Amino acid sequence: MKIMPLSPLSRLLMVPLLIFAGSLSADDRPFREFGDYRVYYSAFNSSFVSPEVAAAYDIVRGRDRGLVNIAVMPAGTIGGRPAVVKGQVANIFAQSQELKFLEVREGDAVYYLAPFNFENEDSLTFNITVKANPDMPSYTLSFQRTFYRDH
Repeated sequence: MKIMPLSPLSRLLMVPLLIFAGSLSADDRPFREFGDYRVYYSAFNSSFVSPEVAAAYDIVRGRDRGLVNIAVMPAGTIGGRPAVVKGQVANIFAQSQELKFLEVREGDAVYYLAPFNFENEDSLTFNITVKANPDMPSYTLSFQRTFYRDH
């Protein structure tokens, strides 16, 4: 099996998830298991993405802008696979934003990115629906994160 080098965006999004996945408790892991699939997720401030990578992938960076990353991996595989990913994010006042996911393909890996806006010290709840296989039901994933504006 030939191992392809990771692009800068792949390193940013995937490598930390895979490194820490095995060492965390079930509640702290950056993935959820649904049958034969693992759905990896993360959400972070867009300023974590370098200007060069942001330009290459048409990502808008900003002190009050974030990205949510979703990757769907069948058991025993590395690198995300195609899926239908939808979702929304809401703050504590129930103000919600529809997440518009962009599919990113790098070699055999597939993952999904969606931008969102936030206020300083904004506690956000993400509700994501993933359909990993057309013959299977959708999976629902919810998680919370607090975001702070960059200075």
